[in-house]
Amino acid sequence: MKRRDVLKYGAKLAALGPLASAGVSMRQARAQSDYPNKPVRIVVDSAVGSANDVSARILADRLGTIWNQQVVILNQPGAGGGISARVAAAAPNDGYTLFLPATSVFLALPGGPGVAPNMPVELPRDFVAIGLVLQQPIFIAASPKSGIVSIPDLIARAKAKPNELSYASTGRGRLTHLTMELLQARADVQLRLVPYAGGPAQAMGDVVADRVDLVLDAYAGLAGAAQSGLIKMLASTSTQRLPGMENLPTVAETLPDFFVGAWQVMLAPLGTPDAIIRKVNADLRSAVEDKDVSAKFAANGGFTRYMTPEQTMAFTQSQQTIWRPILQKIARESE
Repeated sequence: MKRRDVLKYGAKLAALGPLASAGVSMRQARAQSDYPNKPVRIVVDSAVGSANDVSARILADRLGTIWNQQVVILNQPGAGGGISARVAAAAPNDGYTLFLPATSVFLALPGGPGVAPNMPVELPRDFVAIGLVLQQPIFIAASPKSGIVSIPDLIARAKAKPNELSYASTGRGRLTHLTMELLQARADVQLRLVPYAGGPAQAMGDVVADRVDLVLDAYAGLAGAAQSGLIKMLASTSTQRLPGMENLPTVAETLPDFFVGAWQVMLAPLGTPDAIIRKVNADLRSAVEDKDVSAKFAANGGFTRYMTPEQTMAFTQSQQTIWRPILQKIARESE
C-alpha cells in the first residue's frame, strides 16, 4: 500500500472513531435502560438461616417481582465477612452481582483471628453504596438449662463468677461480639466468647445442650428456637420495648441508654454505572416500603427508612466512627 493510501485509510479510521465510541455508549445505555434483563445475584456474608440471610431472602423475593427476574442469594460466610467481600468485589461491575453484608463487615476487627486482612469494608474505597435495607436490634437469649431468666440475673451471676458464663457469637469482632463487649463494659463483668462462623444455627445445639449459656443475634436468627422453647429470650438492645414484643424487656431497662442496632446496606462493585445504582436504589425503596415486606421485617424486629446512595455512605461511615473505640480496645486486649 502506497503512503498516500495508508494516510487515507488512517483518516477513515479516525473519522469512524467517534462513531464507534458512540455505538459502544449507545449499547451501554440500552443495557442500563432495560436493567435487569437476566438473573441478579445478591452476595450475603452470613450462613443460611441467619438473620441477615432471612432478610435478604425477603428482599430478593420482592425485587424478583419488581424486576420480573430471578434474584438469587449467594451465601458466602467465613473470614469475618472477608470471603463474601472478595466474591462481591471480584464480580463484574454490571449490576448483576450486588452485595448485602451484615453490619459486622463494616465493623470487623482488623487483623483479628479468623478475620480477612481486607476487613473492615470501607466506603467509598471498596464498594459503591446503593441504599439502606433495614435496621434491627440484637436479641440476647439463654439456654433454659442455664437458669438465667433476665439481664439482672445474668449480670449478678457474671459478677459472682467472672469469665465463667459463655456466649455464642457469629465471630470475633462481629456485632454480636461487640454487643457483649459493650454490655461487659457497662455492667463491669467478664463473659467468655465462643465464636461460631456458621451463626446461631450452628451454635444452637450447644446452647440447647447447655454447653454454651447465651446466644445473640437479630430476631430472625433466634425466632424458631425461641418459639419452640429451646431458648429463653432475655432482652433486646432496642431503646424501648418493641411492638408485638411488649413482654420482652430491653437491656436499657437495666443499663440506661444501652443501645445496639444491626443494619444492612446494599452495595455494588466499584465501577458499577451510576444509572444502575440509581435504578436499584429506586427499586430497593419500592421493595422495602411494600406493606408485605415491611410486615415481615417488623415480625423479625426490623424496620427500614429510605436513604439515597450518598446518605447510605455517610451513615456507614458514622457508624464506623461510633464503634471504632471499642474495636481498638478489643485489639489492644488481644495483643
